[in-house]
Amino acid sequence: MSEQTKQSVCPTGVVKAICISDKRGIEKRAIEEGHFLVDFGIEGDAHAGRWHRQVSLLSYDKVRAFNERGANVIDGAFGENLVVEGIDFRSLPVGTRLYAGTVQLEMTQIGKECHSHCAIYKRMGECIMPKEGVFARVVREGIIRPGDVMRVEPPAEERPFTAAVITLSDKGARGERKDESGPAAKELLEAAGYEVVELLLLPDEPVQLKTQLIRLADSRQVDLVLTSGGTGFSLRDQTPEATMAVAERNAPGIAEFIRMKSMEVTDRAMLSRGVSVIRGKTLIVNLPGSPRAVKESLGFIMGSLDHGLKILRGSASECARS
Repeated sequence: MSEQTKQSVCPTGVVKAICISDKRGIEKRAIEEGHFLVDFGIEGDAHAGRWHRQVSLLSYDKVRAFNERGANVIDGAFGENLVVEGIDFRSLPVGTRLYAGTVQLEMTQIGKECHSHCAIYKRMGECIMPKEGVFARVVREGIIRPGDVMRVEPPAEERPFTAAVITLSDKGARGERKDESGPAAKELLEAAGYEVVELLLLPDEPVQLKTQLIRLADSRQVDLVLTSGGTGFSLRDQTPEATMAVAERNAPGIAEFIRMKSMEVTDRAMLSRGVSVIRGKTLIVNLPGSPRAVKESLGFIMGSLDHGLKILRGSASECARS
């Protein structure tokens, strides 16, 4: 697609403000221009760093509507770095590319969990940042100034699949046992071309697992989430129940195939209660807890996962392999 064609079909907006703060937990202040550093964020901003939430963005239109209800907030009051008029960030998918000034950004997360209510929430009874704000990483260094046009492009069609791995282990979470299952899954995924964006270690607590599964599927919109552990008969093994609680659709064939192939290795595979489900466009698959079983299970399904994930993305048809 030519640059002229892109300009005519891609949504655009106008940057109204660039904001930073010297410390976390305080309102940001508007600055005349922002220097955006690759894989870091805005120079001088306390929230910058080598993580996925380097730059926060909020629609000016959402702020204006909020102010019309009596909020009377100024730019940066929600902790946002960029205020942009004319773009509804909440409606865009993770992976969307944003161009403004000489900077390229890539969206990495939609919304965020509010752990402590801010002054705006206490005054208004709500805050729009957790629902309407989005986050991005800096792909190309440069400068953005108020008045610059921001252009939106959809995610690249050939981008790698993204994945997250969650290990469930009470002893691991307490630091009494080294997690080897999660890193084993990460290594196999990366060898297959996946981008592993998060590696988590949680206790066998279903509430915590459900929270993370919802966040990874809804906010980070990863293609694949693998869990390891918590699939046995112990009373603490609640991974399948937590997974089913957040599911929107069942995808039982994957878990059934893992059990079937694992039975060729050990009869005890029949005791695994792991499930496989879909939430939005995210596939969630439960794996056993041991590093060896993780490697075996992934080896059984990796060849067909790509096609299923492409169908979820909408980039492949359901045609059977010839």
